[in-house]
Amino acid sequence: MCVTAVESRPAGGGTSHAVKAVGELGTSQNPSNRPFGARVKAFVALTKPRIIELLLITTVPVMFLAEQGVPDLTLVFITCLGGYLSAGGANALNMWYDRDIDALMERTSQRPLVTGMVSPRECLAFGITLAVVSTLLFGLAVNWLSAWLSLGALLFYVVVYTMILKRRTSQNIVWGGIAGCLPVLIGWSSVTNSMSWAPVILFLVMFFWTPPHYWPLSMRVKEDYARVGVPMLPVIASNKVVARQIVLYSWVMVAVSLLLQPLGYTGWFYTAVALTTGGWWLWEAHGLQNRAKSEATGGKLKEMRLFHWSITYVSLLFVAVAVDPFLR
Repeated sequence: MCVTAVESRPAGGGTSHAVKAVGELGTSQNPSNRPFGARVKAFVALTKPRIIELLLITTVPVMFLAEQGVPDLTLVFITCLGGYLSAGGANALNMWYDRDIDALMERTSQRPLVTGMVSPRECLAFGITLAVVSTLLFGLAVNWLSAWLSLGALLFYVVVYTMILKRRTSQNIVWGGIAGCLPVLIGWSSVTNSMSWAPVILFLVMFFWTPPHYWPLSMRVKEDYARVGVPMLPVIASNKVVARQIVLYSWVMVAVSLLLQPLGYTGWFYTAVALTTGGWWLWEAHGLQNRAKSEATGGKLKEMRLFHWSITYVSLLFVAVAVDPFLR
């Protein structure tokens, strides 16, 4: 891993004076002096809406599977709203904690805390408020099992991933990714107020999906992570090692995705989609590994092909989860 001239927050949780100075440059101006519309957009940006779209894609289809048909649409709306608020709160708290390194990374340099559009105090209050509101919404309007799962996902992302794992280990995204798997369980519990093997299998699909989804992006921006001392796997390992790990996780992910049919939860349609999309995923993963073995770098590595396909894959797979009950 590269040692940089500017340190990130030390492992113990304190912030170096060098990074603190850089990270707070954007907050020296009074955010209240900024235009109202821009401020609203900044608070929305704190929730990372594009990431939340993916979380909802894995929540709603599971509700269809749990219902074996169309679930109550009011319940779907409340679950989506609660999920958005919960994930948005987690993302805001993530930005609050990571504001020092966000100021030093190119891909995060325009986040609201870095530009000063939102102050750290406002961001912290906003994140905590969303966490409380989302938990109460789930508990009072859905059920308390879903509420605790939602709160658990938020705390896992903020505390376990952001505060503990991210800056300490290359396994950060492997175990930290559990937070992004929990919406599958929430979708099921919101309908049934219970658990079953079906959501557990889909949880495992997302668990094994997360590293090979995120590592290609990390390969592209590894200089950013190296600059701030975040040990993402591509920072501390060669492209060949990372690609080999991607292939291993990919094979396990595809194998797990095929367990729903023999256990009786899905039929031929889901299985056909899982085989087709999984086969294409493996083709892309092995292609990346072959390019890494040939020492391809830069644009020739084409690592983002797998990253973009990974989003399409999970979208198609979970659409199949929702459609399958109607074709059985």
